[in-house]
Amino acid sequence: MTGFTLKHQVPPPQGRYTWVYLWGWPIRAMHWIAVIAIVLLTVTGLYIGKPYFVTAREQGDPFMMGWFRAIHFGAAAALVMTAIVRFYWLFAGNKFERLAALFPIRTKDWVNMFKQAKYYLMIQPEKAPHYLGHNPMQQLSYTGIYAVALLMVVTGFALYGQSNPGGLWYSATNWVVPILGGLQVVRWIHHVFTWVFLIFIPVHVYLAIRADFMERGGVVSSIVTGGRFVPPDHHFEDD
Repeated sequence: MTGFTLKHQVPPPQGRYTWVYLWGWPIRAMHWIAVIAIVLLTVTGLYIGKPYFVTAREQGDPFMMGWFRAIHFGAAAALVMTAIVRFYWLFAGNKFERLAALFPIRTKDWVNMFKQAKYYLMIQPEKAPHYLGHNPMQQLSYTGIYAVALLMVVTGFALYGQSNPGGLWYSATNWVVPILGGLQVVRWIHHVFTWVFLIFIPVHVYLAIRADFMERGGVVSSIVTGGRFVPPDHHFEDD
């Protein structure tokens, strides 16, 4: 690892498998904080857009919307914090965490992307390329979801700024409103792209669990432990 070294315990090899360290603790911590933040943002955001808990109870608790907004904005701040740390780690992390690992920039990665698609579609699963870190399809999808998250943050703070015209957030983000075509368009975009997260999350979880069952390498546990077990006879494209 370049920059400064993070200490970690490396388990001994298990049978014919070797344990490889991939993800530093900042990446793992930011991953789980982002998961919690996105869940909170989704639940509270859908409520703010259409208060589905409006019952007789709310008549006795008129600040319910206020609580949902407070949780929403707090989770947004947490998500932005994880983005800042992740951006720094694009330059300070190891080769599996750096900027190049998020973009399929090599020719062979684009070729392997089609092989990876066939693997996911169970067309030619035996010919799938092996990657220690993110394979090309993961690289492209993660970069895409980061772009969606950025759009959500920008539109979200633009909406937040409307509560205090002339304030800091209004002045910093109000340029978004005319560019996107008005406040209602900003609100619509912010709502629609929430569903991108709702689609991405179950697909992401399914593919990670599927890889664990098929490859037996501890893909899911790697985001907790920081590493995974790999067989010595596999050639890895990013080794």
